[in-house]
Amino acid sequence: MRWWSVANFVSNAGTWMQLTVQNLLVLQITGSAAATGLSMSVQAAPALLMSVLGGAAVDRWPRKLTAAVSQALLAVIAFTTATLVALDRLDMTTLMVLAAVTGMVATVDNPACALLGNDLVPAEDVPSAIGVGALVFNAGRLAGAALAGVTVGFLGTAAAYFANGFSFLFVTAVIPFLRPAAGAVRQAAVGRAARRPASGMSVREGLAFFARRPRLLALAGVTGISAVFGRNYGLTLAVLVTGPLAGGAGAFGTVSTVLAAGGIVGAVLGARLRRPSVRLVGALAATGALLQIAAGLSPSLAMLVVLVLPMAVVESVSDTAGTAVLQTDPPAHLRGRVLGVWGSIGTVWSLGGPPALGLLMELAGPRGALITGGVIIALSLASGHLLHRRRETTPVALTKDAAPREALQTAA
Repeated sequence: MRWWSVANFVSNAGTWMQLTVQNLLVLQITGSAAATGLSMSVQAAPALLMSVLGGAAVDRWPRKLTAAVSQALLAVIAFTTATLVALDRLDMTTLMVLAAVTGMVATVDNPACALLGNDLVPAEDVPSAIGVGALVFNAGRLAGAALAGVTVGFLGTAAAYFANGFSFLFVTAVIPFLRPAAGAVRQAAVGRAARRPASGMSVREGLAFFARRPRLLALAGVTGISAVFGRNYGLTLAVLVTGPLAGGAGAFGTVSTVLAAGGIVGAVLGARLRRPSVRLVGALAATGALLQIAAGLSPSLAMLVVLVLPMAVVESVSDTAGTAVLQTDPPAHLRGRVLGVWGSIGTVWSLGGPPALGLLMELAGPRGALITGGVIIALSLASGHLLHRRRETTPVALTKDAAPREALQTAA
């Protein structure tokens, strides 16, 4: 698990370095901010339709081999892009095609790597392993964004893509040496015994399981409402800081740093979760909604910074708890497909959330968007909780005289 965490840190740093540089590269080629957003959407779009297929592939194929091959393919794509940039032969069409291919490979790579990490610890430690993964992700994100500027400044844009390619190769080299934990071996053996033949491992089976599982539907509802009307703090807080609070780019940089620090603190706290649940995710989402409302009402930049830290902590712990539920609730032979279904649903939120929030800011301003979004989240969660309580049945105790013994025996 330590080797896997180191490999993921290196890979995340390389990925965020490339993502940062890719935005700059698109601006250099086209001079259009809209084209930058389009390139990000093109890379994310394949997950909308192909994540369910990627999850089925992860359930069907050996997990270590699948993760190693997908990481190697991502390395090839990064090296290809780096070579074209170095030779000054990269145009916008080629970049879009490479971004789309990266998105397609990611539909297999993401669930394969997530479930592979869970195999490295005993079953009872999976929530902690997910928390460690969140910590590694946030640390890699900070390191990658910082290294991007240094790399481009001294070595050029192509160097960032080359570095990302080598980071994928590092993960590929580590995977063959990973050994499942003792408790996970028994779990994996049970999963293999429960698996159906490959012909029966259909995408439909994963969709049906998800649709019939109230916990997963509730988790999707809580996460979706939070993703659309909250969470996008990089968008809402940027407009709030530079607009009503009259701050500049430096002020928003401070807010972004506090958000990142809160994410790391939340990942550490999330790693201590032993029994994550949908109810915990809902409670954290409601807390985040209240903090978001307070942020919308904050009179000064200093007050906003004070509120941003717990907002990021709550979001990070909630993400860790939700991911733990998602990866441990389904049976072992269905987890890849369930993650695939979740990937498709999450893509809808990621593609639709920012435009919806942007429209809300156009209508109500940044303060109004934060407050309205927080109120919508809180009211939705409260309504869902009340409906859930109404559906719970109350047991009725029978007294001795409630029915004759003979009648009860006949009924039995």
